[in-house]
Amino acid sequence: MSQGEQALPLVSVIVVNYRGAEDTITCLRALTSELDYPRLEVLCVDNASGGDDVARIKAAAPGVELIESAANLGFAGGCNLGAKQAGGSVLAFLNNDARPDPGWARAAVAELAADPRVAAVASKVLDWDGTGTDFVDAGLTWFGMGYKRHAGQPLAEVAPGEHEVAKDVLFGTGSAMFVRAGAFAELGGFDERFFMFYEDVDLGWRLNLRGWRVRYLPSSIAYHRHHATMSEVDAPETGRETFLLERNALAAMYKNLSDESLAKALPAALALAVRRATARGELDAGQLDLERGVGPVETEPVEVPRTTLAGMLAIDQFVELMPSLAESRAVEQAARVRTDADLIPLMRKALEPAYPLPRYLEAHDILVEAFGIDGLFGHRRKVLVVTGDSITERMAGPAIRAWNIASVLAGEHEVRLVTVNPIADPPPAPFAVSAATRRTLGEPIEWADIVILQGHVLELAPALKKEHAHKIVVCDLYDPMHLEVLEQSKGKPDDVRSADLIGVTKVLDAQLERGDFFLCASERQRLFWLGHLTALGRLSPQLYDADPTTQSLLAVVPFGLSPSAPARTGPGLRATLGIGETDHVVLWAGGVYSWFDPLTLIRAIDRLRARHGDVRLVFLGMRHPNPEVAEMDIGARTMQLSERLGLTGKHVFFNEHWVPYEERQNWLLDADCGVTTHFEHVETTFAFRTRVLDYLWAGLPIVTTDGDAFADLVRDERLGVVVPAEDDQALADALERSMYDAEFVAGCRQRMAAVAERFAWPNALAPLVEFCRDPRPAADRLPGSGPLTVSDPVRGKEMIRRDVALLREYLADGGPKELARRVAGRVVKVARRGRANG
Repeated sequence: MSQGEQALPLVSVIVVNYRGAEDTITCLRALTSELDYPRLEVLCVDNASGGDDVARIKAAAPGVELIESAANLGFAGGCNLGAKQAGGSVLAFLNNDARPDPGWARAAVAELAADPRVAAVASKVLDWDGTGTDFVDAGLTWFGMGYKRHAGQPLAEVAPGEHEVAKDVLFGTGSAMFVRAGAFAELGGFDERFFMFYEDVDLGWRLNLRGWRVRYLPSSIAYHRHHATMSEVDAPETGRETFLLERNALAAMYKNLSDESLAKALPAALALAVRRATARGELDAGQLDLERGVGPVETEPVEVPRTTLAGMLAIDQFVELMPSLAESRAVEQAARVRTDADLIPLMRKALEPAYPLPRYLEAHDILVEAFGIDGLFGHRRKVLVVTGDSITERMAGPAIRAWNIASVLAGEHEVRLVTVNPIADPPPAPFAVSAATRRTLGEPIEWADIVILQGHVLELAPALKKEHAHKIVVCDLYDPMHLEVLEQSKGKPDDVRSADLIGVTKVLDAQLERGDFFLCASERQRLFWLGHLTALGRLSPQLYDADPTTQSLLAVVPFGLSPSAPARTGPGLRATLGIGETDHVVLWAGGVYSWFDPLTLIRAIDRLRARHGDVRLVFLGMRHPNPEVAEMDIGARTMQLSERLGLTGKHVFFNEHWVPYEERQNWLLDADCGVTTHFEHVETTFAFRTRVLDYLWAGLPIVTTDGDAFADLVRDERLGVVVPAEDDQALADALERSMYDAEFVAGCRQRMAAVAERFAWPNALAPLVEFCRDPRPAADRLPGSGPLTVSDPVRGKEMIRRDVALLREYLADGGPKELARRVAGRVVKVARRGRANG
């Protein structure tokens, strides 16, 4: 076996036999002699066939592992029995009256290896001579009956696009399909209550609901003879097939439909099942005296057809199974991450009636209209946005961002915005706004399909790491908090600073390990967070193989601005602070934090007032609206410097409380330019100064210190002036040009309009909007995911060669002492492993 073949996963093919030795032997011989796949394990499960089936199979296929069941477990139970004894990381299920094409397994394994998000491969199944269609696509009716689209048609009559192109499907046919062993085990395999019929539909449905993909692959081909080797069980005249089909369809829909969908679909499906049963037997209720069970003339009893009785008994048996099905339903509904609406494209034509019986078709149309089945599967998801910031009329950046995320997503989904801080007079909103504590946060999390969080929120919601570990979580990383802490904690004792940094980093580590989708604010940040993900080991082969670009894992979603131009609604800074209409105003629109440099700005204003006596600097808000954000020393130092230079109340104005979010445009429209200044440090490199966008929104020329993403934007788009850090002379010159050079100001304002459109919230949030339309767990968080291949343990001569090489390396690196240290470490590891295993 070549090295490439050794890298292939072991595939365990499971074939179930029931009184069909001749077909089974043909199938097994094809697997062992014709299949082009080197790492193969073939298991044959005999379902208590009796007679000489077992002996014949043993004699004809000695290399096959034969598993004898004491009872007939049906197809579902037989496959599960084989899966429990299989050693492969890939399970393949093949009907005993089918045979594989030589490339059947290689093609499927290649698909599974190429995309870790694919749990199952549905093979293309043709008739025995390859001219007719058996399975090339899957469909599902609203009443739970799966069907094979184009089944029975000559292949030449099926459009090439329907059978020659790989595509996602709801399920694969159990007659020829592949499943990751880990995913199969995670879901508990086939539902053995189904016995046979629709167990493959149910499995595929559950895989899709949990975020996996089931992929139809036309290059993985099998041929199906349809000898009906289980004829004694499913012969139409016995009614057993009708019984199983009807009962299992009800069971599948009961387990897998959401509460909202099931409330409408189940009563309609039960009524339709009754009509289907009578229509099959061409029996009209008017023929029967329902009290005595006879016809209109007492001497003429009416014989009820077996198929009609079978349909009625199916409903009766469904009721009997309800207690155990309810337990399964609770599991599936708790684990699902996709909505019924997500699966509509995979149902193909859910409203097709499926049976061409006149009385049945009439009932189908009546029930569809009466129960509103055509509008059954709603597209709206339940999205929870959680912020750690205060939601008030005076909001800071994190709350503003969370608010706009909720606002944009509310156009397509049912959204709740929750803060773990108090709420005080929030603006009106088209979504629910509430506060929660650690104790009460569980209810909205339980409600949600998608949880979008920021800051320290994950630490307040441990359920997202435990009982709700399956929930889709989006982590908003636009604020690199640990870099802020390096600046914010200056002045504290070193041990306290170290502890603060470790604590915040752990918070971010937990998000990076848990999230399914991540948001950052710039391309700089994206590279930064990719490095962090890689260092944590999160950027695994699974994630990389699922998307080498990693765009589906980590997207740039900058802070945004309103898509509507600012319009004055009340007094602004001039009226509030007593600033003259002809004065030239520089606006500082955000908070004053320790990583900013307002001191250089104060000195620049001191310089500029000598040239322009009408210059005014306004700080929009000194006191943060979130009471949990401590006052920082830099604010007090700024006010002290302004006072010492004689600027306060004349050329520099401090607005103590932040301006209400819905009123900030009045202050912006009173300004002539916007400014932000900061120091040169690592926080600056990856920062995204959110309030600078308000300058862009209001068309204010921007003066900014170099070093961050916005400086690049201002320079590249010519939106203002970029200055060096801590250079008050250059800053004074830049402010002068941005307010007093009319031609320069007009050019900046003109260019800003086009750039502002790019940052409008609906455009900025586009990657998040797209993700929420089709949310899935990250590839490495899919239930049952794991490596398809593992390296063989090192043994024998290869182990000796490896140890000798290590011995030489240790001696070369550090001599006998290094060798002794390494050997001692190996002894400790072996001892610990022994205790753990013992």
